[in-house]
Amino acid sequence: MSDELALSEAERTAGIVRCDACPVLCRIRPGRAGACDRYANEDGRLVRVDPLVLLAKADLARVAFVEGSQSWAGELGKGEGAFVTGIGATTTYPDYKPAPFIVSSKPDGVDMVTVVTEGIFSYCGVKVKIDTDRYLGPEQAAVRVKGEAVGHVTTAEYGSQMLSLGGVHHLTGGSKKEGVVTCDALLALCSKEAVELAIDGGATVVVQADRPPVVNGVREERMRVGCGSAAIGMFAPQWRAHVDEVIVVDDHITGVLSEHQGGRFLDMKPAGIRVRGRKSTPGRYFQVAQPGLGWGGTDVEDPLEIIEKIDPKQAWPGLKLLMVSTTGEHSAWFELDKDLKPQLAAMPAPVQKVVERIAENCEPALCTVLFMAGAGGSLRAGVTENPVRLTRSVRDTLTKVTLGGVPAYVWPGGGITLMVDVAKMPEKSFGYVPTPALVAPIEFTLRASDYAALGGYASRAVTLEDVLRGNKVKLE
Repeated sequence: MSDELALSEAERTAGIVRCDACPVLCRIRPGRAGACDRYANEDGRLVRVDPLVLLAKADLARVAFVEGSQSWAGELGKGEGAFVTGIGATTTYPDYKPAPFIVSSKPDGVDMVTVVTEGIFSYCGVKVKIDTDRYLGPEQAAVRVKGEAVGHVTTAEYGSQMLSLGGVHHLTGGSKKEGVVTCDALLALCSKEAVELAIDGGATVVVQADRPPVVNGVREERMRVGCGSAAIGMFAPQWRAHVDEVIVVDDHITGVLSEHQGGRFLDMKPAGIRVRGRKSTPGRYFQVAQPGLGWGGTDVEDPLEIIEKIDPKQAWPGLKLLMVSTTGEHSAWFELDKDLKPQLAAMPAPVQKVVERIAENCEPALCTVLFMAGAGGSLRAGVTENPVRLTRSVRDTLTKVTLGGVPAYVWPGGGITLMVDVAKMPEKSFGYVPTPALVAPIEFTLRASDYAALGGYASRAVTLEDVLRGNKVKLE
């Protein structure tokens, strides 16, 4: 050990131990934990604080281990259903060490190996999907936590706003405070905790995995049934006998029933009500208003604002007009008076029923948090002395990658760039190191013959019973 890393005589006498599980290299006093709270000094020994987590339920997402022919009866190490995860496994730092656990098994008579570790991810972040039509902020706008930029708004998707948070530039490329705040926010999001995000030029939103978003203090209940044009297509036959015109207000594509193919197929008479914005195809309009928190994700509070004109050659007194948003949250019923001015009126019950059906067909609004990371040197070198072979094995689908037992989506192309839904992972799957970086469990499962072929540490493979004998474990 170099002089820089060596403990002094006084430190050794005081029972201090050195933790080498990450680059911080904490000196830990007896009875205390390191900076990450994951390793501690127990009677002069460096120990992992949290137990190694085993999953008890076997399904397609989790690889089952079979020990002998006995059926699973709930006890550890017996029968089908126990899978060793990377949670609590410890790391391979400083990279060249073999993975902490290389576990052999024989499910259905096939010799398998699962390489288990915790990865230190400096190159990581989260992709956040927020189910809402509300305007959260302009694309590319900075997303901040405690005033520090931790990511940005990215391209919106169908009924959802999208954020890209974290990444190596926010973790390491800015100030120390930016890196620490980014790491804290990522850890909280991956741990399924609520985080308040402020978007430059936009809203404040509270995000929590698998929970509804809270936008400017208002909890979202539902995401859109579709764009305005899609809503016309879905519900046109149900409106036909009760209305003369329907306008579905939407920030993206506003639909006008009598002009739309849905109305024309039903032989609806032109109503002569023209909306603002840029006409795309018949009955479909872009940019009828600015984005906002009002009707259909626009800044509109009064839906009549988007009506540009009413043509007296086509419209008539008594014309019945429904205006509704893509979630059914906003709706209003109007009838044209003798001067062809829309007058608010009581909505007929059959029309109200269809509005309620729009709401019924909306999915509950939720936040989705996907952990995204690049599995680099420390992970691959812990699996094989020739790391590129692991990359190729993953690409050839010979090796299955899981995080905490949950299958990861591995991006095509070079490297092992993966994503996983944190809501599906066991509790306390993630940790951190003050470098700053996140720590996440990762498992590589493949046939024993394929593992030997890629130059893995096959001689270090142990059985599940061997793991149970020498380690503190927890069954999930």
